[in-house]
Amino acid sequence: MSVRLFNSAALERLTYMPMHWFLPVWGVILASAGWSCRALPLSRCFALACLGLAIWTLTEYFAHRFLFHLNLRSRQGKQFIFLIHGNHHDDPSDYLRNMMPLVVTLPLAFLIWALMGTLYPNGGAALFLGFALGYVLYDFVHYATHQYSSRFTLFKKLKQHHLRHHHIAEHCNYAVTAIFWDRVFGTRATGRKR
Repeated sequence: MSVRLFNSAALERLTYMPMHWFLPVWGVILASAGWSCRALPLSRCFALACLGLAIWTLTEYFAHRFLFHLNLRSRQGKQFIFLIHGNHHDDPSDYLRNMMPLVVTLPLAFLIWALMGTLYPNGGAALFLGFALGYVLYDFVHYATHQYSSRFTLFKKLKQHHLRHHHIAEHCNYAVTAIFWDRVFGTRATGRKR
């Protein structure tokens, strides 16, 4: 049973993100971004997508560190942080809340795509393609670290890194996919005890 966020059943359903919705919706978004890049030379599209992916990794780290773990003092502020992330810490194994819901990510995706297209009209779609691909990989890896086990070394390392954030040092290990950022910014936890 999920942590209850709203009294309204309709609002509550909007906070869920089942995998069978995540994959097709984000598949269409990625395909649309890729299609929008068709006029660009492949090398330029690839370079801009790599830049967008790099921008995503920093966005992932800084959003988790400075927004999701923001220490607000007011009752409304604490409720906001609980709504966007605290509930996940209360129940990290909730498979319906291991990924961001579409009600949040779709408006943000369209806003970011429009912003990148405005700032860089000849390559904004390629930048967004890399950024969105980074987001999809992040959300899938995050989901997998809570729901699956694997013998693959890289996955085991990512899972161990993220679960330390949940169970050992909540104010460390903010990165989920690009875990080197925790080393770069001095927020890497390696211990086994809380």
